Amino acid sequence: MPLPREHRYTSEDYWNLPEGRRAELIDGQFYDMAPPSPMHQEISFQLSRVIGNYIEANGGACKVYPAPFAVNLDANDQDWVEPDISVICDQSKLDDRGCKGAPDMVIEIVSPSSRKMDYFRKNALYSESGVLEYWIVDPDRERTTIYRYQHDDVPVMVPFAEDARVGIFPGLAVNIGELLK
Repeated sequence: MPLPREHRYTSEDYWNLPEGRRAELIDGQFYDMAPPSPMHQEISFQLSRVIGNYIEANGGACKVYPAPFAVNLDANDQDWVEPDISVICDQSKLDDRGCKGAPDMVIEIVSPSSRKMDYFRKNALYSESGVLEYWIVDPDRERTTIYRYQHDDVPVMVPFAEDARVGIFPGLAVNIGELLK
């Protein structure tokens, strides 16, 4: 006997969520998002600021988009995510709804409710969709795990007290411990 098929949601369902409900659509399934903590927001703000300032100071064309910002990772509208920070260098990917296609860099800041999603499901999703660099910033473990998919490198774990180099911007290093002082 075949297993019952679960309902697959699409971008139409995503854009028609009730007002105030934040969820991501991954593989046609909804995943509710918990409100961020003050620490989460501080890290998001500081990283967005530092990366944005670096881009501006170096005359770059990339843009930094902190959440909430919708990213459609696939062509069949089964994956709409809201990374904590998206860095997009190809401006043709932007439209009035967000980003169509993979950002160049994605940063997720781990919360207790998102740990498995950030480390496993989103890691695979971002790798398969063409994201070049993925950072998992983990305040509880005080470290950042960096995946540089374009080079097929092994992940690098950087303690908050050390400089984390941004692969897509070779001249930029970020010390999250310093940012949080």
